[in-house]
Amino acid sequence: MEKICSENFTNLTYEVFVENLFKSSSAEVEMKAHTMIKLERILRPALKFLSSEKRVEIYSQGRKRVLEALSDEVIERKFSPSRDFETELWGIKFRSPIMNAAGMFKNGECYELMAKQGAGAYLGGTTTALKNSGNTNGNIVNPFITLPKSNSAINWLGLPNNGDEFVLYEAKQISKMKRSLKCPVGWSLAYQSNFGFNPEKQMEMLVRSIKDYSNVGVDFLEINESCPNTGENNINVLSLGTRLLKLKQQIPTKKVPIIVKFSNDIDLSQVGGLMELLIDSKYDGVNFGNTSTNYELHRNSIDEIERKDFDYFTSTLGGGISGKPLKEKSLELCTEAVKQVRRLNPNFEFNVIRTGGIDSAEDILDSKKSGILMNQWFTGYWENFGKSGHDVYKELYGNLERLA
Repeated sequence: MEKICSENFTNLTYEVFVENLFKSSSAEVEMKAHTMIKLERILRPALKFLSSEKRVEIYSQGRKRVLEALSDEVIERKFSPSRDFETELWGIKFRSPIMNAAGMFKNGECYELMAKQGAGAYLGGTTTALKNSGNTNGNIVNPFITLPKSNSAINWLGLPNNGDEFVLYEAKQISKMKRSLKCPVGWSLAYQSNFGFNPEKQMEMLVRSIKDYSNVGVDFLEINESCPNTGENNINVLSLGTRLLKLKQQIPTKKVPIIVKFSNDIDLSQVGGLMELLIDSKYDGVNFGNTSTNYELHRNSIDEIERKDFDYFTSTLGGGISGKPLKEKSLELCTEAVKQVRRLNPNFEFNVIRTGGIDSAEDILDSKKSGILMNQWFTGYWENFGKSGHDVYKELYGNLERLA
């Protein structure tokens, strides 16, 4: 069988293969996102005959095309979660305890679609003040690869987004739509770390972004202090504390809750200090954690068949690991954060959000048992979307009801 696949595959040019992978048999009819993902699963046996570099190139292009296809899709039916799943944080009524993580919809794509699928909320971004093309390696733009047997993925995107000038308009339109769709909206923002701006200018630009997104009607904001793909993944708690305190002091009028997102690679011993820092600075919550760059730790979690791609990507590009390998650590960090918040007992509402490895109803229940009221998923969403299509949230909530 492998020989047949190999012989057939070698008769295809690279360009034709990509076209067949992401388009229907009619060159003029674009596939739906779910169909693309299902076709990719069928064609996986042929992909193993390619080099790791070629696979990264294919999946990097494919990620963009799937998102473009999803952005163009319109579904008429609207699925509303049971009121039993409703979760209130900061006076905001979230429809359920799970929503997408930052990075899925950087420019405000797919809000209506996520709301109709039944998401608890919607998170746009991460957005920077100016347009950012992200990372490129040779002819591979925004490198990405999925590791399906490991329920994982790796990316070296580097915060590609269209910048505030474009995205603020989208956020404003979304804020109008939420009146009828009843799906809360948050936005992830980050410092403009490229283009050579000094720290003071970066701070000034982020402060302006915070004010602008608050003014267009988003319900909460998330400050991304965790991206591993911008060359700033080492956290110095002292300098971080100074930066976050200064940032908060420059936002005198509190309009929306502001939470801070940290990496999944934070050491457990640092959590107490970070909670003291955020609470003293009057932030409203914390999110652990983003993708991981601890390759040595997670390599054993990667299926042996996929370690070649894992090793190529991490040694050549770097990037952040996402998905199932992060599940245990994200729960550990967030559980400790909840304990520390209870110890500090702030006189205002402070919530802990969990990101990393969320892919099932069991994960949401594990979070709830630890006092974590909100979850975000990324790799887990796409894995479940591949199975359930637009019923992705409906299936998840059905599993939650059965387990409750």
